[in-house]
Amino acid sequence: MVNVDDAVVARLESHGEKFEILVDPDLAADFRNPNNYSVEVEDILAVEDIFKDAKKGDKASEEGMDKVFQTKDVINVATEILKKGNIQLTAQQRRKMQEEKRLLVINKIARESINPQNGLPHPVNRIENAMNESKIHIDPFKSVDEQIKIVLKAIKLKIPISFEKVKMAVRLPGDVVGNGFSAISKFGQIINEEWQQDGSWIAIVQIPGGLQDDFISQMEKISGGNSETKLIK
Repeated sequence: MVNVDDAVVARLESHGEKFEILVDPDLAADFRNPNNYSVEVEDILAVEDIFKDAKKGDKASEEGMDKVFQTKDVINVATEILKKGNIQLTAQQRRKMQEEKRLLVINKIARESINPQNGLPHPVNRIENAMNESKIHIDPFKSVDEQIKIVLKAIKLKIPISFEKVKMAVRLPGDVVGNGFSAISKFGQIINEEWQQDGSWIAIVQIPGGLQDDFISQMEKISGGNSETKLIK
């Protein structure tokens, strides 16, 4: 159960009515993330009540809930407030959530983007510097994918960058191919494969452009340094 002293107010105003709930700020943010389906509303609430003024403890009327939400059920109303309302955060909570979301955005761009001029990944610090120069604002409640579109548009003015898939050729010794299949599936898709007369296995794999170095490193690790990899241009 969420501690009431640590909870913040989530508020929705509609049809001249105001509705508030007390929530855990971190879990509320997780709930607002479209990629996260594991957070239950009951776990987010400090108390299972709908208020018109949470600080005063004044509860919202059932008539008001029914008018705005077409339901008097607390969990259903709370769900709509979490989805569409404003969540109040302390300055420290907002900074923490913004920084966590910022790192997620930077890392995903680094994994999936390349410099189209040479086909190579951008280092994380180059992406971060371009974001700083562009004065990017990160919204802690918007999804990573939503914000990546905005970030890319801004930093394209600073560095050449695009989201592209690349093709990598890889050769592995036959005795490690099982582990190779498992590892490659986490990077991308096998487009073509072929067993060689010497027992080795070769394949063409399509992966996000920014994962080239990680892919090469993983193939080396699996094969004990006996892999061969090459970017296909």
